[in-house]
Amino acid sequence: MIRSDLSSLPNYVPGARNDTAVKLSSNEATQPPFQEASQAMAQAAAGANRYPDMGAIALRTALAERLGVELEQVAVGTGSSAICQQLVQITSVPGDEVIFPWRSFEAYPIFTQVVGATPVAVPLNSEHGLDLAAMAEAVTDKTRLIFVCNPNNPTGSTVTSQEFREFLAAVPSRIIIALDEAYFEYNRATDTPVATEVIKDHPNVIGMRTFSKAYGLAGVRVGYAFGDAEIITALNKVAVPFSVSAVAQAGALASLQADEELRTRTEDAVAQRERMVETFARYGVPHSEANLIWLPAANIAHLGTPQQIAEALAEHGVLVRAFDEGVRISCTTAPETDALLTAWQETFGGEE
Repeated sequence: MIRSDLSSLPNYVPGARNDTAVKLSSNEATQPPFQEASQAMAQAAAGANRYPDMGAIALRTALAERLGVELEQVAVGTGSSAICQQLVQITSVPGDEVIFPWRSFEAYPIFTQVVGATPVAVPLNSEHGLDLAAMAEAVTDKTRLIFVCNPNNPTGSTVTSQEFREFLAAVPSRIIIALDEAYFEYNRATDTPVATEVIKDHPNVIGMRTFSKAYGLAGVRVGYAFGDAEIITALNKVAVPFSVSAVAQAGALASLQADEELRTRTEDAVAQRERMVETFARYGVPHSEANLIWLPAANIAHLGTPQQIAEALAEHGVLVRAFDEGVRISCTTAPETDALLTAWQETFGGEE
């Protein structure tokens, strides 16, 4: 009754939950939604007896204006995860291939396998960044889609503008390239591609961003894609009808008016990021442009496996995310960084 190949499909593993602990496992904003967004969502919830605007016209119009594109060049979805899945659906069938860096966003291979396509994971380079040259070399006549996560989750690395230009030149224009900018608002790098600029000359590039991270709307799920109108039309065709709720649309639309507060919040997270990078420098933490830092497993092996380290910190009231390749820790506010450092000292303070 169920497809036999689903037995090999990995489960998506969310960050650990514990309402009494400091949660640094899911790259969420610590603060609640902006006040304007909370008010708009409460008002929208009062009309929950009605279906939402399936076309999300007001939100897409506002996003199009901000991005410098036309309405027809913007699609919204239930988080950028939904956009990722829709991109796989419109490009790939069994026998096709989808390329992505690894480790990166763990849903890439899941969405690929769901449609029966073949996931092609390209290892990160020695500096825990995307190896765009190797990704370009992995292209075959079966390749239909390539994900480029910039900044990368979970390592926080970015690619340079020159690296991306060379990558674009090496990849056939028939292949859609998804430039995943879920952590765009935390990115302070000056030498890195920005999707709004890239799409002007490369119609096969689609930008993706989300309201889940910096805007603090992870609980209502709304992300968006922008680029070539033909590709955006295809994305909308495979979207689940009415998938972006009225509450989510209202919250996202209102959040776009809070630019000053958004900048303040992200600057706070960036300051904690720099503090954490400095504190954990002895573990070879790579430079990060997201709201997270990465502790490579090989560099912390003397403390235990990533899973053991996460479990030990959880016993001291701090949740982090363990992968086989390392530990990811979200960067949020000064009090939460204080809690992390206290827990680390209590747990591993005698390591040296």
